[in-house]
This record gives sequence, structure tokens and C-alpha cells, in this order.
Amino acid sequence: MKLQTLEYFMEVAREGSLSAAAKYLRLSQPALSRQLRELEEELGKPLLIRGSRGVALTAEGFLLQERGQDILEMVKKTKDAVSASQETVGTVGVGAGETGGLRFIFRVFRALRVCYPNISCHVFSGGSGEIREKLDRGLLDFGILFDPADLSDFHSIRLPWKDAGGVLMRNDCPLAEKESLAPEDLWDKPLIISNQHHSGGMLATWLGRDFSQLDIAGTYNMLYSCAQMVEAGLGYAVCRAGVQEMTAGGVLCFRPLAPKQEVGLNLVWKRYAALTRPSEKFLEYLKRELEREKSGRTES
Repeated sequence: MKLQTLEYFMEVAREGSLSAAAKYLRLSQPALSRQLRELEEELGKPLLIRGSRGVALTAEGFLLQERGQDILEMVKKTKDAVSASQETVGTVGVGAGETGGLRFIFRVFRALRVCYPNISCHVFSGGSGEIREKLDRGLLDFGILFDPADLSDFHSIRLPWKDAGGVLMRNDCPLAEKESLAPEDLWDKPLIISNQHHSGGMLATWLGRDFSQLDIAGTYNMLYSCAQMVEAGLGYAVCRAGVQEMTAGGVLCFRPLAPKQEVGLNLVWKRYAALTRPSEKFLEYLKRELEREKSGRTES
């Protein structure tokens, strides 16, 4: 498979139209169609459903679109690493769930770019499974994993912060009058929970109930979507502190769990993988910032 042909396919998938993609790529539509048919013949599967109003992806087309994005990202990272050689130029990719710990990561990048303005950061938001997969495939340089986590495949640095668990709700809900929430407060309430918690784990243990005994009104994988679900009145969201900052107008409030539920954060990177110079510099500055944080806490 030629990378150029893959790029052509990705553009058609994005546009949903051969004519629009051909215009963007500055190709004739017949030439683009020929390239795509050759790709389908090579793979032995139809990738597009062609219609009078555009094109749609087949199941195989959706699979190629998903894998194709990873392939092109890997090619770009490889080109950057090779062309940069010993220069401190390139992108550092960090994957994390939505956590307040990212503020520290961004502070590190800000300090890093003062001396190395040709380093940029890329942040991927996702669950721990997605982050592990992208680290394994070399699509991310670093990840932030929450406790409890199996760190045996990674080098790791413990970050000195914890995310506190709680419940996000509308200000006009009866539970908003409480300073903190106990498990029994939520047993009869419609709950919105993270996809990562849907199989049970720490949240089910804290609640003291199997999820089949509870009213699960919805699930989320992005905290912004979670906040919108709560604002719409769908239910009470069990999440981490900080999400209320994403909403305007003071419609929502956050109440901590009691007993307190906190999770630690770990910055990880793959064992036996060679770090790029930008990644090495990122680690250097991260350790420096951690020392400053530590000395600041000691002085206080």
C-alpha cells in the first residue's frame, strides 16, 4: 500500500465526496477514482459505497480509516525523529484522562519552550486502555495512568498530586445542600459514570452496590460531555474534581465523596523504547519542576 494512496483515501473519507477530495488534492476526479479502485483491488475489499450524493465508508473502509490515521501519525513521528537527528526539534505526545495533573504537564511545556521553542506538545485524551495501546504502538511518548495501574511495562514517575472523587450535580438538586456525599445518598439516584468504571472496580466498591442494582442513566468518556449531561438534568455524575470549572454561569456544583476517594497519578513511558531528544528534554524539565514543587512544599 502506497502512503500517498492512503492519504488520498483518508481525504475522501473526511470529505465524504470524491469531487471535494479531488479538488483539495488538486487531482482530477477520474485519477482519484482510479487510485482508490486500485487500493480496493490490492486489499480485496470494497472501501467505499459510491452514490449520487457522495460516498460512504464500508465496514472495511471504517477500519482502514481508523488504522490509517495511526499509520500516518507514526510515519510523521518517524520522519520528525530522523530529520531532527541531534537537533531539539519535534513533538512530544502525552496521553491522559481529563485530570488536574495536566496543569503541571502544561507548566513543564511552557518552561521547556522558553529554551526550546521548536518543541511542541500534543495531548491525547482517552481512557487508560487507549493510552496503553498508543504507548505500545509508539504513537505517544508519555502517558498519565491513574491508580491502581499495572506499571510493569513502563518506566514511571509518581506525580505528587491526587485527583479527588465526587459528584457533579445541578445547584437546584436536593443533594447540593450536603457538604459531602455518602454511598447511600446515591443508591436511588440516576447516575452518570465514566466508561472506565462501567465494569465495576473502585467505584462499585465505594458504592457498596453492583451496578446492576443502580440506576445508570448514562456513561461518558470526556468530562466536558459529562458536565453537559448533568446540566441537561440527566442525573448525578460521579467524576473527579475540577469538571465544574468547564461550565459557565454557576449552574453546577461539585460535592466530594465521604469517605474521601482519591487516586494517584503516574507519568509513564515505554520500557526499552529510545526517547527522542524532545522527549529527553521534556523529562529533564519535568524532573526539575518536580524538585521545585517538592522544595516549595518543604518550605511551606
